[in-house]
Amino acid sequence: MAKIIYLMGPSGSGKDSIISALRKHLHPGAGLMIAHRYITRHWQSGGENHIELTDTEFALRKNLGLFSLSWEANGHQYGIGSEVDTWLKANHSVIVNGSREHLPEAIEHYAEQLIPVLIDVEETSLRERLTQRSRESGEEIEARILRSRGYAESLNRRCYVISNNGDLDQAVTALARLIDQLTTATINV
Repeated sequence: MAKIIYLMGPSGSGKDSIISALRKHLHPGAGLMIAHRYITRHWQSGGENHIELTDTEFALRKNLGLFSLSWEANGHQYGIGSEVDTWLKANHSVIVNGSREHLPEAIEHYAEQLIPVLIDVEETSLRERLTQRSRESGEEIEARILRSRGYAESLNRRCYVISNNGDLDQAVTALARLIDQLTTATINV
């Protein structure tokens, strides 16, 4: 059965970097798709390869039922396109960049197909990464870290955990091995 790997973690945990690096290791027979998110923020913001939509475009797609999952966070709308369901029906496993807060909705929607994976990063590293991005004030960074701490305590018991405290390749390899173990997809890293 195809699975949906629901990747989560705080902003600055390296989800986008891990997904980008994993993308380089995919081959045509891997049986794994990487979903793009639809987001109401500029396409060049952050490091994510996402599809930019205006608020109006997002609302239209949502009203037409073109998102399998959607949520609001940090002043933006996020959506996972319904193409994900088509891929799963065709027996292709899928990686999505999900939301920790909306994990219950993802579990409800995908039930036994969902594999929740938390990207974990130590607070010191997270603070450093967020500071280097220069997108938020010190107060906003501390608020993110507090929120991350709260999620980590509740999610660590319900998710597979990948550490991204050291070399990025180690985190990519750990995720690839987990995907190989839990799905029919194969990734050579």
